[in-house]
Amino acid sequence: MKILVADDHELFLKGLELVLQSLNKEIELSFAKNYTEIFDILETDKSFDLILTDLAMPGAKWMDAIAKIHQLVPDTPIIILSAVFDKEIVQKTIEIGVSGYIPKTSSNAVILSAVNLVMSGGVYIPAELLNNKELSNEFDALKQVENQNEAHSEEKAKVLTPRQVDVVKCIARGCSNKQIAYELGLSEGTVKLHVTAILKLLNVYNRTGAVMEATRLGLIKKDEQ
Repeated sequence: MKILVADDHELFLKGLELVLQSLNKEIELSFAKNYTEIFDILETDKSFDLILTDLAMPGAKWMDAIAKIHQLVPDTPIIILSAVFDKEIVQKTIEIGVSGYIPKTSSNAVILSAVNLVMSGGVYIPAELLNNKELSNEFDALKQVENQNEAHSEEKAKVLTPRQVDVVKCIARGCSNKQIAYELGLSEGTVKLHVTAILKLLNVYNRTGAVMEATRLGLIKKDEQ
């Protein structure tokens, strides 16, 4: 796993390095201390599996910077790790294409869980930071699933909404989140939340598992893959 980590506070950067190294012994970390360094790195190397970055850093305005990063590596998930607690800002980052927003006050376990969730194709946003009604509804559905006991496959099928079935069908065809968003008329952030909900509801860990489980449950057919 190859991760680009960016923060303008060296002490926090060092702490984050120790946390991330516990993810995988083969993990390869690159570091940047501002947006300018991020851009320079990505101009020559776009092979990162994940970008984990602070929001307020020197080098550029955060909205322009995050949009440029997403443009440079559109298929690489981006997680914001920030001390900023502003619901409107969180919503804007999701609209740009960010896959996660983690408060800097989060525990090491929460950070690792969020990274694992995002690497599985989902999105992580603390409930208290959500503002958009549609996104909030999706996140509430996730929390309900987390609190439920394991259900029968028939019960799982019932709780998958028609929109989520549409998303699974797109995943089965190999569509990216961006393609799904375009095809279904959704924002990319909303698609990511749908993917997260689907993984939770079907009790699987990645998109391939979701397609296999949805097929087994009869939610999608072989000819739709």
